[in-house]
Amino acid sequence: MKNTPIGWIWPVVLFAVVGVAASCSYGKGPTKKQKPMGRDAKVIFLHHSTGECVWKGGVGKWFEAYNKANKTAYSIKEQNFPKDSPYGWENYPYDYWNIWVKHAAQKPYKQEPTLEILTKQYNVIVFKHCFPVSGIEAEMGKGDVSSPEKRIENYKLQYQGLKKKMRQFPKTRFLVWTGAALTKENTDEASARRAKAFFGWVRNEWDQKGDNIYIWDFYALETEGGLYMKQEHSSGSDPHPNERFSRKVSPLFAQRIVDVINGRGDLRPITGRGPKGRRPATKQPSEKSTPAAPKSTKQSAVPGK
Repeated sequence: MKNTPIGWIWPVVLFAVVGVAASCSYGKGPTKKQKPMGRDAKVIFLHHSTGECVWKGGVGKWFEAYNKANKTAYSIKEQNFPKDSPYGWENYPYDYWNIWVKHAAQKPYKQEPTLEILTKQYNVIVFKHCFPVSGIEAEMGKGDVSSPEKRIENYKLQYQGLKKKMRQFPKTRFLVWTGAALTKENTDEASARRAKAFFGWVRNEWDQKGDNIYIWDFYALETEGGLYMKQEHSSGSDPHPNERFSRKVSPLFAQRIVDVINGRGDLRPITGRGPKGRRPATKQPSEKSTPAAPKSTKQSAVPGK
């Protein structure tokens, strides 16, 4: 686990194709600013390898610069969740439901923290799925919330259970990534269409304005409106995001976190970009502009380590 005071990097290239379609229309409910969290808000980012790529793209440096410019003390930790052992290297809808809903308790489940534990330590909880989540099989006609099979009907039941659970912690805000996509050579068209349909459902139906749950539309950034992860964003035949893409989207991710902290999660685009595809906002009301991003992509030193 790393504890990095929070900074940033401007994206060099903006994803214009995604801007209006993916960012401006989603969810239901009232659209209004919510109460900002404290200037010392604590964030936890739960991820596996895809999330690590984006993290290393400059998230920690982005927050360092933001804190310095705006006199805030936001802190962020990143953590593999769940770990390879004893639970297993699986972070799909079933696994979050299994740990946080089915095995909800004041103690860890297979050494993994439940929401009862995490919500006492953090103000914002960010979680995601790695790209195998997009390898969705055909529907069977009836969903099973307790099934680890990657099918839309199962995913929807698990997401509904997760939403109900997260709403039990109204003082905590949750930021959920839409799933990482697969490249064309790593999936088939039918599975890709099912993935697009599910993440569209997450964006337009599951996510509702006015509650404590928000979306970062990573899927839209990777696919730019298509069915597959754009080849130029991948690591060759590997669906992990490459360094160039990770550097571009890391400030969008960081900006999205700050939007949620500042009570603007329902008002700002869910890709993290500014209005009409512009770069992320760098100035909050009564706050100084965020300085230019440092060129280095190395993570900042962890205090005390």
